[in-house]
Amino acid sequence: MKRILLAVLAVSALMAGVVQSEESTPAKPVSEAVAKTEILNPGGIGGLESLRGSAELEDTRPADPMKHYPKDQGVIDNDYVYQPPLIPHTIRHYEVSLNANKCLACHSWKNAKEMGATKISITHYVSPQEGQVLSDVSPSRYFCQQCHVPQADAKPLVENDFKRVSALQ
Repeated sequence: MKRILLAVLAVSALMAGVVQSEESTPAKPVSEAVAKTEILNPGGIGGLESLRGSAELEDTRPADPMKHYPKDQGVIDNDYVYQPPLIPHTIRHYEVSLNANKCLACHSWKNAKEMGATKISITHYVSPQEGQVLSDVSPSRYFCQQCHVPQADAKPLVENDFKRVSALQ
């Protein structure tokens, strides 16, 4: 009985403190600059603009136009040492999953010559943990788009002043 009485007293004291703090909290004065910002930017993103523009996260904006991938560019030169080669064609509708890898239909050692495609590197057949050569593509190299990307004819998202390695020019 004492425990119940103590619990009721504790809860009532807590509620009284909350009510008292709400009553005693003074209203914050709003400066003219803050008021103007809230009028111009009611969404509360602080005037910042991201790569997706100034749209609110909850708002839906029109999709960006599709990127143009040239039909067949041939081999694209590397810009730096150990750069994974770029894909010179579109990969739209290519399935790369646990059950299938469309890339290997052309680029595997078995099919590359017949398809006129570049063979995948021998390093893709080496297990990175043990360093042993496997009879099939290493599971760590199976998902091609982790490293290789198609080269789209698109404007950069951010300004870039990258310079190629002079030895590769």
